Formats: sequence, structure tokens, C-alpha cells
Amino acid sequence: MPIKELYEPVKEHLEKFDTFFKDKLNSNVSLISLIIKYLTKKKGKQVRPAIVFLSAAACGEINERTYTGATMMEMLHSATLIHDDVVDEADKRRGMASINAAWSNKIAILVGDFLLAKGMLSAIDKSEFDFLRATSSAVRRMSEGELLQIHSSKKYSIEQDVYFKIISNKTASLIAACCEIGAISTTNNQELQLGFREFGENLGIAFQIKDDILDYQGESEVLGKPIGNDIKEKKFTLPLIYALSTTDKQEKKKIIAIIKNKDIKQKDIKYISDFVVQAGGIEYSEKIAKEYSLKAIKYIQSVPDSVYKQSLMNFANFVIERNN
Repeated sequence: MPIKELYEPVKEHLEKFDTFFKDKLNSNVSLISLIIKYLTKKKGKQVRPAIVFLSAAACGEINERTYTGATMMEMLHSATLIHDDVVDEADKRRGMASINAAWSNKIAILVGDFLLAKGMLSAIDKSEFDFLRATSSAVRRMSEGELLQIHSSKKYSIEQDVYFKIISNKTASLIAACCEIGAISTTNNQELQLGFREFGENLGIAFQIKDDILDYQGESEVLGKPIGNDIKEKKFTLPLIYALSTTDKQEKKKIIAIIKNKDIKQKDIKYISDFVVQAGGIEYSEKIAKEYSLKAIKYIQSVPDSVYKQSLMNFANFVIERNN
């Protein structure tokens, strides 16, 4: 199913949101305005605002609070992408030069900070303190996840429990916040809000596992990342972690030696990719991703049936079946 079909029940809201979001990014500083215009030139997939709107509509009626929540999430997401590009020294984002490449690391960090502050202020202006709590928790967890990954990468080895802690904090925390904030905007039922947060948490984990699988497959670019990028960045993701756990010490030593090498060539990436496939790393990771997808669905099964709930359930299936 094309991703746009999942958005169909909230299509009109997403179209309105695009203008609403851009209006909230105004600044009196000409350089910021120039960069924001550049940043919004190429429209993203709108995954986060779509999830906010679908979660809100599944619990009640979309309102101005929902738009504020979606704005917060999109600003936070944009800020983290800009900061990630600086950390990863990436020069491309959505097929365009990244902010740090087009301007500088310093400017990119400050623009990311600007977006983060704008998002927080949009909630403060509306006295949406529950939104602030959910967002602040997500920011803290994303920072912890990034630092844990950096620390773990120095060991050139990682256990599965550490991997899940990293992706839960780095990726799932934001998607969980999107679902929770969407629910908060339309219902006071705390049990329902918690259920949507757990749905988002498990959806985010399934999403990231699939993303890590795709880094070992295909010839095209995946979410803006070239194939084999995780290997080049010396990231130990689930397919590789599992594969290494099934092999002998000699082969494991050889694989880690390749990853440690500063100049990883294309033939090295192919060797490791073939090793991961043959050792069952892809198959195992697909199984785990599906388990998290099914777990996510269970958290919203008791919610009254609607096209919005169905889209969220379809989304849980989409994240593990997608090819890009």
C-alpha cells in the first residue's frame, strides 16, 4: 500500500497543516528565513504529523490543539534531522545539500536549536503543558539514545538489549510522542493516551528495525541513506548483531576487523552484507520487526473502529512491508 493511501482519512488536514506549519516558522532574522525556506522547499513524507492527526481522530475530533501538537512534532523532527546531519557529517538530505553542507555546522546547530525552541514555544503559547511533558521526554530520550550509540560504537560490539535501548530512545520515542500528543489533543482518557503512546513506541521500534534491514538490501537509496551506510558508519544494527552471534570466533574477528578499517571499500560492504544474509540476520530481524508491529496493533485494538484506527493498523503493517 502506498504511504499516501494511509494518510487519506486526514488528507485535508495535512494539506492545511502544510501552510499552518510554514506560518509558525517565521523569523525576523533574514538568514533564518532563507534557511527555513530552503528547508521546506522539498516536502517530506509527513509521517509524524500524519500520525498525530490519525491518533487524534481515532480518539475524538481533530481541533486546533491537534495542529499545535503536530507542529511541535514536525519542528522537533526537523531539528533532530539537522543535528543528526552535523553529528554524522552528512552532506545530503532528501536529495539536497544538508544545512551543514550548504552553510556550516555552526549555523546548522543554531537553526536546529531555533526549530526546537519554536516548537516548545508553540506549546507554551497555548498552555499545552501535557504536550511539553511528552515532547521534553522524547528530546531527553533521543539525546540519551544518540550518546549511547556513540559510546557503544567504540567497542565495535553491541548486545541486543543495548541495541533495543538505542532504537527505542532514538526513533521510537518521537513516534510514541506523536501518538500520545494526538490522543491528548482530543481525549482526557489517560488510559487511551497511554495506549496510543505504547502503540507508537512499538511502531517506532518496528520501523527502525526495518530501516536497518533495508540498509543491507537493494541498490537504491533508503530514506536518504546510501545502501551500506550503517556499515560505513560502524553501526551495529540487529541484522549484524544476530549474524555475529551465530558465527565462530574467527569469522567474527574478521568481520569486526573490516568494520574497524578506516577505509571500508564496496567489496567489504558486499562481503559483510552477504555474511549477514547467509547467517540469517535478515530473516531474524524481519521476524522481530513483525513481532513489534503486532504488539503495536494490540494496544489500539480496543479503540472503537474507524477509518483512522484502520489507517494506524495499516501503518503498523506498512512499516515492516515497505521497500524504501
